[in-house]
Amino acid sequence: MSTEQPLILGDVPSLSKLYVNAAATAARRRMLGFQAATVLPQGSHEVRGVQADVGNLTAYQHLIGESASDVLPAGFIHALAFPVAMSVLNRDDFPLPLLGMIHLQNHVEQLQAVQFGELLDIRSWAEDMRGHRAGTQLDVVAEVRSSADGALLWRGVSTYLAKGVFLPGVDKATTAAAPGEFTPPALTAVWQLGVDTGRLYAAVSGDFNPIHLSLLSAKALGLPRSIAHGMYLASRALADVGSVKSEAFRWDVKFEAPVFLPARVALEISTLHFASGAWEASDYVAWNPRSGRRHFSGSVTAL
Repeated sequence: MSTEQPLILGDVPSLSKLYVNAAATAARRRMLGFQAATVLPQGSHEVRGVQADVGNLTAYQHLIGESASDVLPAGFIHALAFPVAMSVLNRDDFPLPLLGMIHLQNHVEQLQAVQFGELLDIRSWAEDMRGHRAGTQLDVVAEVRSSADGALLWRGVSTYLAKGVFLPGVDKATTAAAPGEFTPPALTAVWQLGVDTGRLYAAVSGDFNPIHLSLLSAKALGLPRSIAHGMYLASRALADVGSVKSEAFRWDVKFEAPVFLPARVALEISTLHFASGAWEASDYVAWNPRSGRRHFSGSVTAL
């Protein structure tokens, strides 16, 4: 984490404006032949006193299949922090393009339950830019603390790939762990995802990235159809884990293949226990029931 004082933002940034600005920046750099920096900017961005909107919270819980409550789902907290994280990637001195970033994986530590109505301070920064066989990857860290006493409540690390972008001074990775051979297990659920899934999640998360919204907007960015948000899929899997998870847990997800909409997604959840019978962890995996191709996998582990 940077030791520099954070840049305090007056309000939570608008993701729509960030995407528009990112598109304008990319066009300007292409026209002017601008060479971006080759190192990550120092410092972090922070917004203080953030409070969840009750209507948005309820709609989010309904969308992912979680019971309505005053406790913020871990994925909802990610959505609250996401605009602050994206503002870091949208800086003029940021070396990688925001548009086209591929979400590779997420690691979240939920340290205690976060109640609706609690004021939150959200801080984010980028770190560990490194080579990938297909481009350049980096981690974007977000921390959510209580505005009242500064206690750390939630911490997320999102790993992104700028595909096809190779920066001077960043060595290209020559090896990478290949996904293991996958044999679909006995499923525990099948999701039916409509073509509007991306738009519905955008409405509750604020993430109106064009690749998720429609056939036309996705095709404009080189995709055959729109794809589901990765964090929608991961959050829905977390909701399917259900009430067995404790208030403090570690949540991991690794994305492998996009879910093109509309889609059927098969899911398997397996729960492990301590010898005493207390919940310890739950693994989950999702795949395409027709092709057998794995979409994502992860785990939820008690802290």
